[in-house]
Amino acid sequence: MKTVLKVLAALVLLFGIALAVTGIGPVYRFRAPQPFSGPDLFNPYASLDTAQGWKRAVFHTHTKVEGPWPVNECPYWPSHVDSVYRSLGYDIVTFSNHNEITAHPTDSALQVNVYEHGYNINKYHLLVFGAPEVIHWDPLLLLTTSQKQFCLDYLGRTADFIQMNHPYRTLGTSKSEMEKLSGYRIMELDTHVSTENEYWDWALSAGHYSFGMASDDLHNPDNPDRTAIRCGFVQTPSGRYEDLKAALLGGCYYAMRVPKGGSWAEKRALKLPAVEDIGLRGDTVYVRLSEEADSIRVNGQDHAKLALAFESAELAYRLRPEDTFARVTAFFPDGAVIYCNPFARYDASASARPGDDGIPPVNVLLTILYNLLLLALVGALMRLLVKLFKR
Repeated sequence: MKTVLKVLAALVLLFGIALAVTGIGPVYRFRAPQPFSGPDLFNPYASLDTAQGWKRAVFHTHTKVEGPWPVNECPYWPSHVDSVYRSLGYDIVTFSNHNEITAHPTDSALQVNVYEHGYNINKYHLLVFGAPEVIHWDPLLLLTTSQKQFCLDYLGRTADFIQMNHPYRTLGTSKSEMEKLSGYRIMELDTHVSTENEYWDWALSAGHYSFGMASDDLHNPDNPDRTAIRCGFVQTPSGRYEDLKAALLGGCYYAMRVPKGGSWAEKRALKLPAVEDIGLRGDTVYVRLSEEADSIRVNGQDHAKLALAFESAELAYRLRPEDTFARVTAFFPDGAVIYCNPFARYDASASARPGDDGIPPVNVLLTILYNLLLLALVGALMRLLVKLFKR
């Protein structure tokens, strides 16, 4: 019995050491919220070609893998996942396995180097696009906003861009945290919890601009209740990475919640509503849909409702001087929801996009003190471990 207790105590101490060691990193000086401002209006749909149409895409899927990651989060290989989605009308399918870059199963020209980063207990997961290799280092327990910012910092050094995955499923997500974090370009929306996406507005209201994307976070393509229920519609000439990269960084796309349930045949036959036109006319945001929505809503600063239209297929809203940003959401009778990317104030002569998405500066003194504290904790835990086995 004593041996068992000793082993358990040793495991607890080793886990504590691992938590402390992986927690080492900088402490940042986060800026105060700075709402968007400037003489110009950023239009993510400035490149929209209404004659070209949209391509239906899913970017967050899991498959069976062979590699160092020991847990398969899906029982099927990429070829099967790809075929299921394409049978349901998807034009673009990418594979974002945890800490593994997955090869495209049928066409190397469609290869997208993307993976989901994160082993941690918090489920703070980031979708990393364009990295040449996987970065495996990750804090096991993220207790501070600085630790989460550090992940965005070191991953962003080699990635083309980063998507923040399922904020509502991440332990510790708060308004205060979303007002601080920067360095990501896309926010994953609508994670089976809410259609409101307040966390997106928390960040936007603080001056952190990002586009919105929805994906299934697929783990089993045999489950129709969790397959093809979230997607994005992207204006891109092809599914090749360079085209996708330009489209995803430009913002000419929208996210969608698809009606849940139904047989596979019903899913294949489902006709989804679409955005036919969207953009700016002067300082007026407008949208036209392919069919009538129950309601179309415009949200702005601090999640305020700026405009609302009922039983309509179109809406126009003239931005007031005090409106820092505006984003459009359309709700349909069958449960479908369309989320459009935000229009925002900025100074076009100073930057190409709104807000400041750079990495905040490091607080050198607090960083030194924080890391010394962690090292002291590691030392204390190691001494306890040594004493345990000397008994």
